[in-house]
Amino acid sequence: MTDQIDFTMMYVTHDAFRRDLARLEAAVADGRAATPQVRAGWDNFTAQLHVHHTVEDEWLWPRLTELVKDRPGALALLADMEAEHARLDPLLEGLGRALAANAADLAQRVETLAAVLDRHLEHEEDEALPLIQEVMTPADWKEFGRAMARRQGVKGAAAYVPWITDGIPRADRRRFLSHLPAPVRAVNRLAWTPRYRRRRLWNPPGSGGLRPTKAA
Repeated sequence: MTDQIDFTMMYVTHDAFRRDLARLEAAVADGRAATPQVRAGWDNFTAQLHVHHTVEDEWLWPRLTELVKDRPGALALLADMEAEHARLDPLLEGLGRALAANAADLAQRVETLAAVLDRHLEHEEDEALPLIQEVMTPADWKEFGRAMARRQGVKGAAAYVPWITDGIPRADRRRFLSHLPAPVRAVNRLAWTPRYRRRRLWNPPGSGGLRPTKAA
C-alpha cells in the first residue's frame, strides 16, 4: 500500500492520557488530590478515555477483525486489545472510589493504573497501529475519525480539542490543529480554549509534546 495513514490524532490522544496520569501522580504526592481542580481533571480524563476506548471497541476492532479474519496472529492481537480495555475498567472504577474517599492506597492505585494503561498504549502503538497501516486505507481511517467525532458530538469536541493542546509546545499545537477544519479551529480559539483554561484542570498544569507519526 503506497498511501500512509497519519496517526497524529491517535498519538496526541495517547500522550494526553499519559500526561494526565502524571499530573494525578504529582497531585497525590503533593497532597492536592482532594482539590476541585484535580477531581475535575480526573473526571475529564475518564470521560476522554471512555470515548476513545468505546469507539475502538465498537468500530475499530470489529473493522480490523473483518480485514484479518484469516490471520490467527492478528486476531489474537485484537483479542488482546479488547482484553486490555476490559482490564482497565475495574482499575478506573477502583481509583475513582479511592479518589473520592482520599484513600490511604491512592498513590499505589494511581501507579498501578498508569503502568497498566501505559503498557496497553505501547502495545497498541507498537503492534496494532502497524497492523492498521498494513490492512486499512486512509479512507478507512478517516471513517474511524468520523465515528469518533459522532461519539463525541459538539460538546465532546469542545472538551477534547483544548484538552489535547493543554501544555504542549506551540509548534506541536499548530500541527495538531492543522488536522481540524478552519471553523473548528476558530471556535476553539475563541470559546473552547478560554473556557477550558478557566477550569484550571489539575492545577498546576504540566507540559507535554507531540511525537511524529509512526509508519509500518
